[in-house]
Amino acid sequence: MSHAPIQDPDPTLGKLVMDAQRDISSLISKEIQLAKSELKVSVKHGGVGAGLFAAAAFLALLAVIMLSVAIAYLIHWNGDGLDLHWAFLIVFALYVLLAGLLALVGLKQVKKVKAPERAIEQGKQIPQALKGRG
Repeated sequence: MSHAPIQDPDPTLGKLVMDAQRDISSLISKEIQLAKSELKVSVKHGGVGAGLFAAAAFLALLAVIMLSVAIAYLIHWNGDGLDLHWAFLIVFALYVLLAGLLALVGLKQVKKVKAPERAIEQGKQIPQALKGRG
């Protein structure tokens, strides 16, 4: 009669912890791979979108230049209006005025920017909460 070790059908606590650790590690690895593949697709679409926006901005700039010339010639009105040099100077002054107005509004908006105070305060509380003092 041989005495073979009896195998316990119930896994030990250590084995369960190791299995859970392995499964969590595998899950995290798979989640990272999924995020990378999704991000790769998003970056590609974002790059194409940014390129198209750049092309649209360039065409809009050309359109503004053409509109500026057209407005100057409209003010000139085939010699019946102001001299051509004054017409172009008026268009230039309108753009400088518009740029100044946009800069003023932008400056007022930038002055309204504040630090995320609540998020900073909560972030400071995280170490205490992890130590069990929260």
